Amino acid sequence: MSGTPVSVVRFNLVDPAGTPASLSERYRAAVSMAAYADQQGVATVQTEEHHGVANNWLPSPFTFAGAVLGATRNIAVTVSAIIGPLHDPLRLAEDIAVLDLIGGGRLVTVAGIGYRPEEYAQFDVEWARRGKLQDELIETLLRAWTGEEFTFRGRRVRVTPRPFTQPHPLLLVGGSSRAAARRAARFGLPFFPSAHLPELETYYKERLVEYGTEGWTMMPAESTPLLHISEAPDRTWAEHGTHFLHEARTYASWQSGRIRSAVKSAATSVEQLRAEGVYRVLTPDQCLEQGLDNLVLHPLAGGMPVDEGWRSLRLFCENVLPRLTG
Repeated sequence: MSGTPVSVVRFNLVDPAGTPASLSERYRAAVSMAAYADQQGVATVQTEEHHGVANNWLPSPFTFAGAVLGATRNIAVTVSAIIGPLHDPLRLAEDIAVLDLIGGGRLVTVAGIGYRPEEYAQFDVEWARRGKLQDELIETLLRAWTGEEFTFRGRRVRVTPRPFTQPHPLLLVGGSSRAAARRAARFGLPFFPSAHLPELETYYKERLVEYGTEGWTMMPAESTPLLHISEAPDRTWAEHGTHFLHEARTYASWQSGRIRSAVKSAATSVEQLRAEGVYRVLTPDQCLEQGLDNLVLHPLAGGMPVDEGWRSLRLFCENVLPRLTG
């Protein structure tokens, strides 16, 4: 472990049995959890985007990010990742600029292209054009944030207001392919591989030289488990292991052989999932003993009851975090 680990609280608001009332409780709890995490010194809230999922996976990460930015003062909010080609480039430029102004530069956006054709079908976006659409999106964002007029799809446009962060809000290109690495290098943007892929990082650095651009890599560690803190891990696995398994199985159903992800599980039972180590339920002492560079707490994983999520978050903030920095 090098230096102080980075602390992250992740939310995707999954709730397989969700009703409008329970989902409202979960969303409001997540914003309150983010505010508490901010007060306790957690570094980042991380969220993401998926559409039309039966378990109510968060589809609107920037709306959620706005609520979190409004309820906090210091914590960064990372949207990791958006499905770039599903967004209107001009509207996205405006939304990110406004959120960047609200947050004073605390919003981080990772632009990926997704891996579920059904999401493209839902929005009537051609799957085969996703690479070209992603190029257009990134180019448009970077031009829009200058505040100057430019040509977009044959017409003159101007996006205002300008964002707080100059020259532009932090934007990374995500993915697990050479095309994503090339795209990041071509635009001179940081690269966010979706898994620990050192060979892809090398390829990205070579492309930076080729294009004469500058950039850096934010790559997951070889092991980046999703954490839940408990004073009694055996009991937590027995009572709540099905929530972790639900999320793991959902991810597994989306991942083909070409998809590389830091969250990749082959488990089909709670027992297998626990042995695998992608999801870990740990005591505060065990968490400290892991020696991880990134501590990713996932308090509401897979529809976890809100009160259990709060227990995990408080244990982390009260019994882990102070011992990391002190």
